[in-house]
Amino acid sequence: MRAVPSAGTDNVMFRLGDDLVVRLPRVAYAARHVEKEQRWLPLLAPHLPLAVPVPVGRAEPGPEFPYPWSVYRWLDGDDTYNAPLTDLAHAAVELGRFGAALRAVDASDGPASFRGGPVTAWEEGQLPAAVRDLAADGLVDAGLATAAWEAVLRLPQWDGPPVWVHGDLLPGNLLGRGGRLSAVIDFGGLGTGDPACDTLPAWTLFTAATRPLFREAARVDDATWARGRGWALAWGLVTEHHYRGRNEVLAAVARRTRTEALAEYAELAGATAS
Repeated sequence: MRAVPSAGTDNVMFRLGDDLVVRLPRVAYAARHVEKEQRWLPLLAPHLPLAVPVPVGRAEPGPEFPYPWSVYRWLDGDDTYNAPLTDLAHAAVELGRFGAALRAVDASDGPASFRGGPVTAWEEGQLPAAVRDLAADGLVDAGLATAAWEAVLRLPQWDGPPVWVHGDLLPGNLLGRGGRLSAVIDFGGLGTGDPACDTLPAWTLFTAATRPLFREAARVDDATWARGRGWALAWGLVTEHHYRGRNEVLAAVARRTRTEALAEYAELAGATAS
């Protein structure tokens, strides 16, 4: 057995031979995801254009481990934080298509995603303190961040039926092979709701040049895209504030995300002013 560096917070994984992997929840709330993934991933996988984990076994809690856990087929590849993709244009199109395909699957019986509601419900009032503290350390323009957040608060919310969302499309939950996106993993956030949260990769992963490719392939409207930018702003600020000094990988992803989002808000504000 050989340990590898990981920034994961919810689960720990062990390779089982050449073809399988054991996924064990690290905390009680992550254990609740086991049943959801076992039920829904086999049904969703055939509809998706990228590889996803397919469960092949499940174990119940016992004296030696207190939570249920799963066995999955092994997916070759490296996560796209530790091995950045070299073909971002390909990834933008493929991940956009993935989101569109996921939304197209009937979601009438699906559970709600923890990121399926408004971003204001997710951040639970933590954003002002995050802006204050990051600005005090010289990391954020408080005026710009506050104005951007006020713009988010004015956005109309999702009024359509709930759709399937992955809920956690961060670089660490995407796999690449040969510099190209190959798989999407970690469906702990899987559920239904507003699709805006699944536009996060536009700011966590993609660039100003490849962002439009992702948006076109994802087929989201202007309002959903705007709410997605709001997610990038809020998730980036709150997550960097929470994880800096604790989990530098997540803090770095969050910093990149809020930097990209704030740059767009500054550009939009300049365009409005002119």
